Amino acid sequence: MAHDLATLGPATLDQVAATQALHDGQGSEPAVLDVAGLAEADRPSDPGRSVDASAALRSMAEEAGLRRVKVVAWRDLDDPEAGGSELHAHRIASLWAAAGIEVAVRTSAVPGRPEMVRRSGYDVRRRAGRYAVFPAAALEARRLRCRPGEALVEIWNGMPFFSPLWYRGPRVVFLHHVHAEMWRMVLPGWLARVGETVERRLAPPLYRGSRVVTLSESSREEIVGMLRIPAEHVSVALPGVEQRFAPGGRRAEEPLVVAVGRLVPVKRFDLLIESLVRVRRHHPSLRAVIVGEGYERPALEALRAQHHAEDWLSLPGRLSDDELVEWYRRAWLVASTSQREGWGMTLTEAGACGTPAVASDIAGHRDAVVDGRTGLLVDGAEGATEAMVRLLGDDALRTRLGRAALERSRWFTWDATARATLQAVVTEVARSS
Repeated sequence: MAHDLATLGPATLDQVAATQALHDGQGSEPAVLDVAGLAEADRPSDPGRSVDASAALRSMAEEAGLRRVKVVAWRDLDDPEAGGSELHAHRIASLWAAAGIEVAVRTSAVPGRPEMVRRSGYDVRRRAGRYAVFPAAALEARRLRCRPGEALVEIWNGMPFFSPLWYRGPRVVFLHHVHAEMWRMVLPGWLARVGETVERRLAPPLYRGSRVVTLSESSREEIVGMLRIPAEHVSVALPGVEQRFAPGGRRAEEPLVVAVGRLVPVKRFDLLIESLVRVRRHHPSLRAVIVGEGYERPALEALRAQHHAEDWLSLPGRLSDDELVEWYRRAWLVASTSQREGWGMTLTEAGACGTPAVASDIAGHRDAVVDGRTGLLVDGAEGATEAMVRLLGDDALRTRLGRAALERSRWFTWDATARATLQAVVTEVARSS
């Protein structure tokens, strides 16, 4: 893997080596990781109990003279459309704050929620509309200026904040993936063209001198190839997995496929439903659950009705954390036909419960799933159908892939993610001093 190793923390280097070992494993059996070498701070942990990890973060920040981090992001964790990007920001901000760093997050307003909130040790200010937040955050930052000991993290989620134009201090950009064709999936013609033009033509030249941090090596390759950000400026900080995702309980007695995500076009749940309908011809007792909420619900419910699948395919909406864990544990496999992902957190979460994946062969998924070892990567609805039919009918294969997915999931911790992302920040602090 071609990482910029100088900007990655030790935990991330361990993670990279583990991922490479899985990809390079020899023989028919999945590579088994030796987890004994992990630092205690890198094992699954709760932020409140992660004393060693917090001490390491605090030491990094103090050595660099970093006291405050401002974060600008499109949406807050409380937003009804919050997803993996917002969870990622929340976990990192929480761990940085627990280490004594003053963290302030600026996002768009959340309908029905207060403007100011303090969450897990960091402050959030939610003001301005979905589109107005971009100029509003820039104007506020220019007015306040950068103070000594301060850095900025911009979360570029589709539309950038153009921070190179208005922030003069140390600065890092979190960019999970290129949106590419997503613009045409969610916006009308002329707006989609605006989004594409900004992402592919206007923004990249401004960000070519910026430190960019992404979730996976395959996303890094797309950022370098499609946006022309210099490879040496793009680092990988693998995401973590919540401690609650762990094996337990019993598998469903009949074949069960679970999928999780926002009900939005890019997730391509329509393709998944079409595949599941065909899978059921081979496995008549199949049941399926698509967990999540979003504006595509009416279309997906109509598609389900069209196939008379109401009695075996459910769309329960958002579920509690405990309910989600239970579905992962009961599932025979987890599926994703998404068209764009920075990683594929639902696949790793399921893997931490010992559940293998069938997923579209896209950037992000190629790192979340090791094809043939922790799950199966596929092309299109037909490929998904064939892989699910195969996996549901092969107990030995499911067991082998599930065990390897569980073993591999132990390497993905938020403590390690917080260290790797903070390393990128302090490197920029040192470079600007």
